[in-house]
Amino acid sequence: MESFNSRDLAMQAQKKILSRMASKSLAHMLIDDTTSEILDELYRVSKEFTKNRAESQKVLKNLIKVALKIGVLYKHNKFSAEELALAEDFKKKLHQGAMTAISFYEVEFTFDKQVMAEILRESRDMLLRLVQSHLTPKSHGRISHVFDHFGDVELLSSLYGEVGPYRSHLEKICQGMNKLVEEGKL
Repeated sequence: MESFNSRDLAMQAQKKILSRMASKSLAHMLIDDTTSEILDELYRVSKEFTKNRAESQKVLKNLIKVALKIGVLYKHNKFSAEELALAEDFKKKLHQGAMTAISFYEVEFTFDKQVMAEILRESRDMLLRLVQSHLTPKSHGRISHVFDHFGDVELLSSLYGEVGPYRSHLEKICQGMNKLVEEGKL
C-alpha cells in the first residue's frame, strides 16, 4: 500500500529549496545579525587561511545548509525523544566550545589547540549521530567538511596566534559569541 504524507513532502521540499538557496544573502535574511557577523568573520578567517575564496565560500555554504536543514527537521518535530536528548547534549557541547573559545581569547597564553580541536570533533560526531537517519550522506559530508575545516589545528593555531592578521577576526567572533551566550542563544 502506498503511503502519501503531504507534511513529509512539504518538509522535503523545504530542505531541498533551502539547500539550493543557501548563500550569504539568505543567511543574512534567516539568521540574526550577531550570528551573521560571526559567519562573516569565519568566512574571512577561512579565506585568509586557505587563500582560496571558493573553498571558504563552500565551507560557509555547507554550514548554512546544514543549519537550515536541521532547523527544518526540528520545526517539523522529526526528532525522537532520544534524538532530542542528543540535540540538547550537542547544544551544551556548542556552549562549552563557545565558552572555551572565548576564554582562550580573553586569557593570554591559555590556548590549547588540541582542546579546541577535540571539542569540535566531539561536536561533529554528536551532530552526525543526531541527523544519521534524517539527512543524506551528502549532508553528512557537509557536516564533516565544516567541522574538520574549522577544527584544523593549523587554522586554530593561526587564529589564536598572539599577533597577526587573524586577531581582529577572533575578537569579533568572540564578541559575537559572548553576545549570543548572554542572550541565551548559545
